[in-house]
Amino acid sequence: MPCAAPRTLEARTHLTNGLELVPRLPEARDRAQHELRFSLALGTVLMATQGWGTPAVERVYLRARELCQQLGDTPHLCLALWGLIAGSVVRAELEKTRALSQELLQLAQGQHDPVFRIAAHMELAGAAFGSGELTLAREHFEHSASLYDLTQHDAHVARVGTDLGIFCRIWATHVLWHLGYPDEARRRSQETLTLARELSHPFSQAIALAYAAMLHQFRRDLQTVHELADATLALSTEHGFKYYVAWARIIQGWVRVVQEHSAAGLEQIREGIEALQATGGSVRCHYYRALLAEAYGYIGQIDQESHALAEAFAAVQATGECWWEAELHRLTGDLMLRQVPPDAQRAEVAFHQALAITRRQQARALELRAAMSLSRLWHQQGKRAEARKLLAPIYNWFTEGFDTADLQEAQTLLQKLA
Repeated sequence: MPCAAPRTLEARTHLTNGLELVPRLPEARDRAQHELRFSLALGTVLMATQGWGTPAVERVYLRARELCQQLGDTPHLCLALWGLIAGSVVRAELEKTRALSQELLQLAQGQHDPVFRIAAHMELAGAAFGSGELTLAREHFEHSASLYDLTQHDAHVARVGTDLGIFCRIWATHVLWHLGYPDEARRRSQETLTLARELSHPFSQAIALAYAAMLHQFRRDLQTVHELADATLALSTEHGFKYYVAWARIIQGWVRVVQEHSAAGLEQIREGIEALQATGGSVRCHYYRALLAEAYGYIGQIDQESHALAEAFAAVQATGECWWEAELHRLTGDLMLRQVPPDAQRAEVAFHQALAITRRQQARALELRAAMSLSRLWHQQGKRAEARKLLAPIYNWFTEGFDTADLQEAQTLLQKLA
């Protein structure tokens, strides 16, 4: 794994040395105040260089919260909570994230602090998204974005290490895609990337690039995914952002497998997942495992594909994170049809399970995929009318995104079913 950039390493060294000198201060309150300042600054550096969810980051912010409570320091308590929230998000601790974010929101409202109000709504949105509550996630993301003031960029970076306006806007594009607005998601992604480049803050830009790369993976826009993953990797490597280096390698590997049927791409995905886990990350694990399973399918390694899907389902059970769960069932159904002999009955059950989840979550984009898989099966079984009756109303719901791979495939399939 690449090392952190020299300036970042230097900052971490100075902050660590400063903390070691704090006990020499004569007054207890002075010691606590200095330790708090050093701890909060060190937490920001460790997030960027080691990963949001590592034990070292959590220890720093737990100590900072304890010091804030001792000193009665509410403004810095917001920052300590933000650090704890960031770690709980990356570890996919959804209920803990909700509780901490609600606490942060109450504090921020009491302090009339727009920066941490944005942070609280953004993380409430993220927890809702992780749980498959897409409309609630959209509401919180929109509330978060409405509070953003571009002139506060420097304050965001100084206080939390990243521009939260960029962060909430790019993350919200994932919700928009799931809800069935692929063009709106792409437009907002492009706008956010442009803003991130103009602001020229490396960590904020790395976040924007990584989330944009994932959005275009959803869209199956291979060339754009490739370009964005490469840009994420280059920037994150340069600045030592280990978490986003790993993220980019997973997406890069998936593109290589789809485009080239390359075993080297499979290794990239596996290495990326391992590197993310080394940063304390569990969030999106079921999604990354699904990409690995899909990649095994392209190579024709059915046993490994089945194993990767089993690990993805285990991650859903372990964390409760389920925004990509419908795809796990759909991929399982596709796998059943490629086995020898094919198991059409189990495949149909899996496709119905996928549909049920998408409808519960109101995930129109994934509903379309599940409906296509089931419609293809029914078409093969001679159930043309049933297949068209299922797929047509879902396809007709969409008002945009007709140049995307999914909607083009749906249109082609409907023509066959006519």
